[in-house]
Amino acid sequence: MYQCIKNTFGIEAKANRWLEYHSEEELQRMVSVLQDERVLHVGGGSNLLFTQDFDGTVLHSGIRCVMPVASDADYVWIRVGAAIIWDDFVAYTVANGWSGAENLSLIPGEVGASAVQNIGAYGVEAKDLIDKVECVSLKDGTRRVFRNEECDYGYRSSIFKHALKGQYAVTYVTYRLMKRFVPHLEYGNLRNQLSSVAKLTPADVRRKIIEVRRSKLPDPKVIGNAGSFFMNPIVSYEKFESLRAQYPQMPFYEMPEGVKIPAGWMIEQCGWKGRSLGRAGVYEKQALILVNRGGATGKEVVRLCETIQQDVANKFGIEIHPEVNFI
Repeated sequence: MYQCIKNTFGIEAKANRWLEYHSEEELQRMVSVLQDERVLHVGGGSNLLFTQDFDGTVLHSGIRCVMPVASDADYVWIRVGAAIIWDDFVAYTVANGWSGAENLSLIPGEVGASAVQNIGAYGVEAKDLIDKVECVSLKDGTRRVFRNEECDYGYRSSIFKHALKGQYAVTYVTYRLMKRFVPHLEYGNLRNQLSSVAKLTPADVRRKIIEVRRSKLPDPKVIGNAGSFFMNPIVSYEKFESLRAQYPQMPFYEMPEGVKIPAGWMIEQCGWKGRSLGRAGVYEKQALILVNRGGATGKEVVRLCETIQQDVANKFGIEIHPEVNFI
């Protein structure tokens, strides 16, 4: 019997089975009896684009717990089950006065995905907070703990997206948060927007980021989407200077490895903001987001994605790549 696969894009897709586990031991038992089947492990479905049905078993974590496990004068370590909603975790940290995660407020998805995707926003990435990632092998059920330095974190990437893609299920993530508030306000004009706040707190930053995100991002319950569809490309300084000579108003962010150019800005310059291609379109308030206008298939979204990629390459000489995983 086929079962629907939940995803925020609102794409109709089915799998042979959907199984949820609530402990590492239960997951290990499932793996032992699924040796000959195709297995896909998913979180909240917020970073997936299904282009077809999945001929196999979909696994989903039901491990929902939040446990402070250690602390010292400066930091607290929190062990979190992979199925906890990411923004619920951020709210929990802010409510307890711990700093570090507030810039990542309102990012959709579950805690497990934060460690796989290395989610990021407003100058902060999950890798800045992650201490270790606990996993179970989907091949043989063995447990493995990855320290932060073993996860090969980069911009929107990790070892779980590349070298070990599809090989492990994240069960717990331990984060290290600060007891003393150190605000990160350099990105997205946050400093100016919060300049009137006399004594800034993590809660103030969280409220402002939620306000900004809600003003420009679509609710997936209303309009199917997967959040930011494309990664912002990082180009060489030579390429950046060449582009800035042509486009003096181009926004940019200097990075250790080059210069980040906002993909949404380039897509908008190509005239795609608010436009559609069939039943898939580009959100009218944020060109970085592709949306399901109603009844779109995954292949229609892929066609829109590829058309935008070609237009950006033709105009700017830059390749942009999806952040979303195609299944």
